[in-house]
Amino acid sequence: MAENAKKKVEEKGAPARKRPTTRKQRRARNAAARPAPGPHASLRFLRVAPRKVRLVADNVRGMKVGDALAVLKFTPQAAAPLLAKLLRSAVANAEGKGGRVDVDALFVKTLTVDQGPKQRRYMPRAMGRATRIDKKTSHVYVELAVAERA
Repeated sequence: MAENAKKKVEEKGAPARKRPTTRKQRRARNAAARPAPGPHASLRFLRVAPRKVRLVADNVRGMKVGDALAVLKFTPQAAAPLLAKLLRSAVANAEGKGGRVDVDALFVKTLTVDQGPKQRRYMPRAMGRATRIDKKTSHVYVELAVAERA
């Protein structure tokens, strides 16, 4: 069985080696494959744990922008006013870059919350020990899209 496999390899010859591509070429190829993002905004190094921000983000994902801002206004979590500010920034980006945009037709297309770097602090404990305290940060990205009128 190994002989048959060896013969097949010999018949085909050595596989043609691809020329190595540069990082710049790979990035250009990947960027061309991705669709252009709509109006968006990002908030990085937010000093609220991602788990807490996701609770608020799940409430507004997929909503119209006006409704999302109304929900965030009455949400008691600490991340709510920060997400509202981010959403208003994305709307301003849509108006500035797109020119005439119907703000009432915008909705939250994607809203992702990722973990940022942790600030590590230490707290003294009994018998000369120390406990690490992780102060977590979040990276939040919001992208808007225009809803088609039905």
